[in-house]
Amino acid sequence: MTPLAQQFIATRAATAGLIENLSPEDCMVQSMPDASPVKWHLAHTTWFFETFLLERMEPDFRPFHPAFRELFNSYYQSVGPRHARPARGVLSRPSLEEVLDYRRDVEQRTLAVMGRDLGSEVEKLLLLGIAHEEQHQELILTDVLHHFSCNPLLPAVRRGGLSPVDRQTDFEVPPHFREYSGGAVEIGHATSPSGHGFAFDNELPRHRVWLEPYLLADRPVTQGEYLNFVHDGGYRRPEFWLSEGWDLCQREDWAHPLYWRRGREGADEWSVFTLDGLSVLHPGSPVSQLSYFEADAYARWAGARLPTESEWEHAMRQGTLTNAGHVWEWTSSAYAPYPGYRAAPDALGEYNGKFMINQMVLRGGSIATPAGHIRPSYRNFFPPSARWQFSGLRLARNP
Repeated sequence: MTPLAQQFIATRAATAGLIENLSPEDCMVQSMPDASPVKWHLAHTTWFFETFLLERMEPDFRPFHPAFRELFNSYYQSVGPRHARPARGVLSRPSLEEVLDYRRDVEQRTLAVMGRDLGSEVEKLLLLGIAHEEQHQELILTDVLHHFSCNPLLPAVRRGGLSPVDRQTDFEVPPHFREYSGGAVEIGHATSPSGHGFAFDNELPRHRVWLEPYLLADRPVTQGEYLNFVHDGGYRRPEFWLSEGWDLCQREDWAHPLYWRRGREGADEWSVFTLDGLSVLHPGSPVSQLSYFEADAYARWAGARLPTESEWEHAMRQGTLTNAGHVWEWTSSAYAPYPGYRAAPDALGEYNGKFMINQMVLRGGSIATPAGHIRPSYRNFFPPSARWQFSGLRLARNP
């Protein structure tokens, strides 16, 4: 068996491992329009291989179920009609059992295709499919966490398949701001001479940017530090907030990060809903589940700012900062194409390029991120209002 086939099998097994402790009912719920049911994630990642690989490579291709082409299409306009995203939770059929049959069928057929001489372009497509499924592994965890947070029972989410980072990180000393001289630096994914090393198209091409001198904290902001912002009335002081963020904060009555819970009335006791269930707030752990607006407001309150994505990547490549992989870190950079960016042809060109507006870039990776995705050039992106991801911040300052 080839290394690529082994990687495919391992990725599919990791996805299956995430649902071992979930019921069929757990796998159907959609707790908000931005989230998707687990069952849909399982089917969509399978749809990706069936639609983009098997349709192309099987001479006698026949779909597992003709209706799945529409049901499990996410946003690929070029492929055809799509079931409305906010209504994915109404799909009681197909059953979870049938979706798992779908996965097994497509896996077997994909492995059969992989036994042939594929060529470099098909191998790239398979790598993209694997990376795509790994992205959905993270979404399964974040979406189930949001779903369970809405349940008064506050059940724990099984943590199988997470990135091998120190999940009990506890920053006990104040952050140290490291100085960077700036100048002309290169950012973006660096392809090796052999062409190996997967990257998404939005990480390319590698290019030069100019950076002014800057300071960057050697670790992310902690829950204890963010609690000081809450205690100081940060959610009631508009001077720290962007206008759109302040309006949203007031409209939705934000008073603390999404999964924080205050104890009995009058007591300053805080807990946080996590993948392990409800746990006591740990002051030294990185703060998480922040929108861009909250991260930016905190930075202003702290007399600092969010770094640009170029500053973040340049600093991380120096090897002088705490490793990424605790929380995604908001940057002040809008999600836009790099100079010379070219989207892939056909439907796969819709993978990243069409979202390069009204989003902000996050860097690093979180405890829910597959290890292979934690690299300096990775560009995550979400709208500034998004709060349900493992998103925090790292402070930057001017010299």
